Amino acid sequence: MLGCCWCCSALRPRYKRLVDNIFPINPQDGLVKNNMEKLTFYSLSSPEKLDRIGEYLFQRASRDIYRRRNGFVVIAMEAMDQLLLACHAQTLNLFVESFLKMIQKLLESTDPQLQILATQSFVRFANIEEDTPSYHTRYDFFVSKYSAMCHANNDNLETRKQIRLAGIQGLQGVVRKTLSDDLVENIWESVHMDKIVPSLLYNMQTARYVEKENSTPDSPTEERSNPPQFAETCMRELVGRASFGHIRCVIRPVLRHLDNHQLWVPNYFAIHTFRIIMFSIQSQYSYTVVEALMTHLDDNSKSSPKIRTSIADTLSKIIAIAAGESVGPSVLEIINSLLSHLRISVTRNQYSSNDEQLYQEALINALGEFANHLPDYQKIEIMMFIMSKVPCSQPDRFITVGKGDVLLQSILLKSLLKVGTKYQTIHLNTTFPPSFLEPLLRMSLVADAEMRLLVQKIFHTLIDRHHNINKLTKPTLNIIELDLVVNKSSRPDVIFIRKHGPEIYLALYESIELSSNTVENIEAIYTTLALLIVELASEETVLEQLRLILSLQDLAIVNSQLSTTLKLNLHAIVVSLLILVSHICSLTYLIDYVEKIISAREKEGIHLLPPLKSDYDNDLPTKFSSSMLVDQSIVTECLKMAGFDAGKLQQGSKYNSNSLQHRHSWVDTAGRTSITDINSGSVELDSGGSSPGTQKKLMVEELTFESMKKILTESSNIQNEDEEKRIQLSEYFRNASFQDLILKTQPQHDVLQSKLSDIFNSITVEPRNLSQQNIQAIDPKSTPTPAYEIHFPELFVY
Repeated sequence: MLGCCWCCSALRPRYKRLVDNIFPINPQDGLVKNNMEKLTFYSLSSPEKLDRIGEYLFQRASRDIYRRRNGFVVIAMEAMDQLLLACHAQTLNLFVESFLKMIQKLLESTDPQLQILATQSFVRFANIEEDTPSYHTRYDFFVSKYSAMCHANNDNLETRKQIRLAGIQGLQGVVRKTLSDDLVENIWESVHMDKIVPSLLYNMQTARYVEKENSTPDSPTEERSNPPQFAETCMRELVGRASFGHIRCVIRPVLRHLDNHQLWVPNYFAIHTFRIIMFSIQSQYSYTVVEALMTHLDDNSKSSPKIRTSIADTLSKIIAIAAGESVGPSVLEIINSLLSHLRISVTRNQYSSNDEQLYQEALINALGEFANHLPDYQKIEIMMFIMSKVPCSQPDRFITVGKGDVLLQSILLKSLLKVGTKYQTIHLNTTFPPSFLEPLLRMSLVADAEMRLLVQKIFHTLIDRHHNINKLTKPTLNIIELDLVVNKSSRPDVIFIRKHGPEIYLALYESIELSSNTVENIEAIYTTLALLIVELASEETVLEQLRLILSLQDLAIVNSQLSTTLKLNLHAIVVSLLILVSHICSLTYLIDYVEKIISAREKEGIHLLPPLKSDYDNDLPTKFSSSMLVDQSIVTECLKMAGFDAGKLQQGSKYNSNSLQHRHSWVDTAGRTSITDINSGSVELDSGGSSPGTQKKLMVEELTFESMKKILTESSNIQNEDEEKRIQLSEYFRNASFQDLILKTQPQHDVLQSKLSDIFNSITVEPRNLSQQNIQAIDPKSTPTPAYEIHFPELFVY
């Protein structure tokens, strides 16, 4: 019997004997290190035997697992690990198959310790770079198994924590292994991502996302022992490894997980997750995340307002991160999508509900946050784009609007105001291009008082450059106590207000006389005018400002259709603006005069002074003494004593549409003089331009992109019209009869012929042979004159 056993042992392959020798009699003694070294040396010297060694170790481990001899299973796994780390030959992929079968066998067992042991071995294997690719290696089982371990629900909390941690480590290993080898299966396929991403999110749900972001992070050791934090680390790594084409493969399961587990309301975890994604993703791909989230908002258009509000709020929290990388069309695409959601929200039947209003505010906040991180020139483009979407902001659309359009106007203007608060004005001509200023002025005259108030607030935030807006919210007489920040206006600002000031002042003038104005509207218009006075402090602008102020007083006195409340408010605004102009421009004489008016009103008409009121006593007088009103002649004298040329102010204080005639309307935008205007004599030719040594100054409009574009467009239109006329004339001469052509070309008068006859008749007489008597016959009292003045007058006239 002994001989037989000896013979059998001698006949067994050497690799089996070496493998058997590494196992001790008692599993508690651990791996026999000397025999393990012999096995390792044999494997290195005979790498073709690796696959057989691995298969034999797998068979022994399988038998021990079946017999529940876990000690020997641990020894077999340890031997596998040492051989894997030692052997980096080209035939290692043959051993890998046995190794992975061993890992799979341990993961299939019900013993948590064996599962954890297998995971640790797999992680070590994932960190090894193989010399040759594994074409046939598949990881479907490992993705499924590790995902299931991430959802472990063992009754023992410590065991549950270890199993979940092992599952996260296993998923991390699978991702690293598959991404490092391009020839293995694509881990980014939805069949894998739909398991990996939700498993990580499931463990992240207990993370400390509600704590402050600047809290002290745990050490790497503590992080790897905490499933939620380690899941976050794996998620960052997964997103960071994703290319542009694979970002959506990660985002889709994230959105689906939030939907299925109802994690949008509240949206703390959603915000935390997307911040992780945005900060982990490559910066040039961040726009893709925003686009995916906005598409998801489209898909939830019929969901409850709370869910849509949470999605929009999440978008507002991350959209600023993507703003820095958004250029060109992507900027307007995001803005257009947000505006579309706002428009859809307005059209809903439940738009008046509080939840729907919160949703709209979330979209507006997202819009503002996005614009806040864009350069100023893009903010201007966004404001112009939003303005183009406002109903009835275009002249050809100025029609009566319904309730839905009014609400849409309000929402879009709020969005515009939100963007405006993020913009820092440098020059007014840059902030208010004509394509933006004109529709904004039109919106300041709409019927709805709240809409006009929004427009004035937009003007406030865009005009105020020195943070004076809070000091000028209400009319006041104590200008010195306001401590205003005043700088002399720049030359571009003076040119801007000289060009567009009449339109702006006229719009404010017409807006303030509307009967639907409330005290808030009047105060808002006062703030706009006060900011213009402060920001445009210049000798070249003060006359136009004073002219408007005097026009407001005339409006309060002459217009009988205004209510008593509005008239009294206008008188209070007039004196407040006048004292403001006097102090800003340091007009001492005018200050003294305004103080006299204030003193007279304090004695006899206190109701003509600020603050403004929404209701006054009915028994208040409507007629006032001259001492309480601003006298235009006295203001003119004060300006003359200050060295101003008050001729413009003396032209009259009536401020209406006729005051815009100084804009040289006879010159069109293409820079051409209208023939009709010339023939009608409306063009005043400057005689100084024809005088020698005198340089004529041409009034030209400011050269901007919009003006150049308009010139080119009109030039093209004129060319097209000339071409059409030429074609019509050519067709006429080709097809018309001879008699028609004669009638068409026959002169209608004989003026030219008569002139030629007179010229030829006068040439026949020699001027030098005229006698003195003939000259005296023409004009006896005149002195002798040159002959050409007598015989050829038509030549010199015509």
